[in-house]
Amino acid sequence: MKSERLSRLLNTLHLERPIRSLVRLSSYIRSLPPSDKFIVGVLSILVLVSSVISVFAFIRTQLVEVPTHGGTLTEGVIGTPRFINPLLALTDADRDVTALTFAGLMGVGPDGTLVPDLASSYEISPDGKTYTFILREDARFSDGKPVTATDVVFTIDKAKDPGLKSPEFSNWARISAVAIDARTVRFTLPKPYAPFLADTTLGILPSHLWRNVANDKFPFSPLMQRPVGAGPFKVTRVAANSTGSITEIELKAHTGYAPGRPYLDTIRLRFYDTLTQLQNAYKNGRVESAYGIATPNSIESPYARAFGVFFNKKETPALARLEVRKALSLAIDRTNIAENVLGGSAAPLMGPVPPGGGVTGPELPEVATRIEDATALLTKNGWVFDEEKGLWENTKAKLELTTITIRTSNVPELKAVATAVQADWQTLGVPTEVELFEPGDLAQEVIRPRAYSALLFGLVVGREQDLYAFWDSGEQADPGLNIASFVNTSVDTLLEKARSESDPVKAREYIQSASDKIAEEFPAAFTHAPYFLYAVPKNLYGVVLPQIGSPADRFATVASWYKERAYVWPFLVKSH
Repeated sequence: MKSERLSRLLNTLHLERPIRSLVRLSSYIRSLPPSDKFIVGVLSILVLVSSVISVFAFIRTQLVEVPTHGGTLTEGVIGTPRFINPLLALTDADRDVTALTFAGLMGVGPDGTLVPDLASSYEISPDGKTYTFILREDARFSDGKPVTATDVVFTIDKAKDPGLKSPEFSNWARISAVAIDARTVRFTLPKPYAPFLADTTLGILPSHLWRNVANDKFPFSPLMQRPVGAGPFKVTRVAANSTGSITEIELKAHTGYAPGRPYLDTIRLRFYDTLTQLQNAYKNGRVESAYGIATPNSIESPYARAFGVFFNKKETPALARLEVRKALSLAIDRTNIAENVLGGSAAPLMGPVPPGGGVTGPELPEVATRIEDATALLTKNGWVFDEEKGLWENTKAKLELTTITIRTSNVPELKAVATAVQADWQTLGVPTEVELFEPGDLAQEVIRPRAYSALLFGLVVGREQDLYAFWDSGEQADPGLNIASFVNTSVDTLLEKARSESDPVKAREYIQSASDKIAEEFPAAFTHAPYFLYAVPKNLYGVVLPQIGSPADRFATVASWYKERAYVWPFLVKSH
């Protein structure tokens, strides 16, 4: 009992001591004059605020930032969408809206590799001719209906229906698509074709909405402006002007998007007729983002396009000589074109494959000695510059390097590049002229009949780096795209092997070998590979661009873009 009373007494003393201290402190403060009381009060508040800030700062260091749902992105686009449908999309504006609203079996990841989108998995047969896809169980169209193998087969059958005249026809004309069950679809190819997997990024149509629409009614269906797809966003509002042209489309996040709901709530697309109008809208804050505009916040990605001056040996006999083609190529100042003529929006290029896909090109010529080196090459091979005539002659071969006319599209960038090449060739002593054509006229009057001695043009190589259409010997005549009339059986073999090789590493080796052999023969004086420039706001995060085949590829990772952020404890990140 004594020990208990002693313990209680001690506890009372321990409590009373701090209480007495607080009482004395309180009494002391009350005794202070008003001015001192004010100072003490201010100091107390500062101490309290500082303590609270310190606690919050400590907690903040322990939290991690994660994206969360919310926010709107307003983007400007040149052109007006008419066909918001993966089978009929023709323009960049068509493809932009289609990319946001439709999804394929496969999609494109941030590094440019193909990843499952509506598919959960796929298998390729040992002979490379059969592809079997399993659909995700949770794949849904924006109207809530499930995506089935029937929808996939319907889409492919329409793509290869000649009556529809789809731009996708050539990709699917010889492919068989069969629904094995509700979630399994099998494709059969006539022969192995490694790039086929990229074709399966084609957006899937809902057969329950399109099945009864006749081919001639497809372009005029209301579904063109109110599309129903299985992509990350869905169209909720369309605005048009007095002529019926679409001026704005608002899209909301598709909450049923199989890979996961996008973080952004809304994307608003505003459409403009010209680049100048788009630039003004961006400058005035009408839009936050747009491609093709260079700003300090622009994101840069290589285009899967290779530009160059393609030679036609049949039009100009002197161009049949390797040393002439090589000298013309050596004379071009590619660094000047990339950095000055194009304002740093391109990479210098010496080979047929643009950078960004793992295939390397030849080294650039020395800028300082390029004219001297080109002159020495011509001289070494029997060419003499006739000062009186003002041109190069090869008396032994009975050839003259007469005026070369560069034909190209009448667009500012290509006009400027053609002018730069003209100046370089004239410095070498080669008379050069430039002729400009409207894009449509260039295709019909120049490219298709091969009516040029030199053509400044860009090849859309694509992320798959399939060079077959541009360099195989069998693609020389229209509608083939071998615009240099290049013939090399070794290259033909390598391109065939690359197409049929399922191992991407081996396929890239074949492409590298083909690229090297093409570059050695100088069928074109390659000039540059443009960069894709994408101006985005500072408060938009998560934007990662793959190598760009067409502008719509910028939306490959759009579901991961975000504006809103939250801070959570690390152990909650997985479940967030």
